[in-house]
Amino acid sequence: MNSSGVFRTPDDRFAALPDFAYEPKYVESDGLRVGYIDEGTGPIVFLLHGMPSWSFLWRHVIPPLLEAGYRCVAPDLIGFGRSDKPTRVEDYTYPRHVAAVVAVLDAVAPDEAVHFVMHDWGGPIGSLVATNNQDRIASTTMMDTGFNTGDFKMSENWRAFRDFVANTEDLPIGFLVKGAVAREMTDDVFAAYEAPFPTTESKAGARAFPPMIPTSEDHPDAIEGRRALEAFAAGTWPKLVLWADKDPVLPRKLGDVLATRINAGSAITIENAGHFLQEDAGTEIGERIANFLTISAS
Repeated sequence: MNSSGVFRTPDDRFAALPDFAYEPKYVESDGLRVGYIDEGTGPIVFLLHGMPSWSFLWRHVIPPLLEAGYRCVAPDLIGFGRSDKPTRVEDYTYPRHVAAVVAVLDAVAPDEAVHFVMHDWGGPIGSLVATNNQDRIASTTMMDTGFNTGDFKMSENWRAFRDFVANTEDLPIGFLVKGAVAREMTDDVFAAYEAPFPTTESKAGARAFPPMIPTSEDHPDAIEGRRALEAFAAGTWPKLVLWADKDPVLPRKLGDVLATRINAGSAITIENAGHFLQEDAGTEIGERIANFLTISAS
């Protein structure tokens, strides 16, 4: 950790990651180093993860997209993966996350539209990035995510989860991911999700996310969330919604609710998949997105 209260995960923590040998690149945002991977050539597919994962989540989604002729860019949100990690929960805000993603977008695609792909917290963050840069939207794909509008009643289970995360300094990152997949997770994959977080202080970003969800409609973040929802509902770009059938956090029916709200047709079910559906069906998801993009372009 440096003197400014920012933790930077040592590079050796990322050695020998399974199926993820991509070289990282970096940009700076608000004094923080933001990591991302950038592979392939062609139209850009911009892949945004959520909590508490990192760009490693997309490792099986990427190969089918590369094979189909797309360039894949996957940032690590601040506090995750190879990106810098402020050690105080209060240093994480919705605008700061949005600004960091914009910094990557500006670096890789200053003058072209991209295909946004968003999961979990990648949805609220990516949808606002897209809303503020609508001339840079080629298409959007959303999976097991939503808009933070402040008007959705959270379940008691979610409230218990929020309180657990907020109050557990040494958050069990690997177990949070493993507990929300439907298929087996190998030890090396479990270790890869733990890798960015070797200390308690490095986990502040993960702890910050659940309390950041606005629970009232007049919260500034909720106002921004509704603005993004309205933009997506009105937008005429190609839209795809994918949803896991066994998501313990966001049930399958919410996929149809989201698809209806943004005029995206019907959500497509990913079978035998949990909340981290990329872990359960990454290759299938990559193929579905590639097919959607190919059809949309024709």
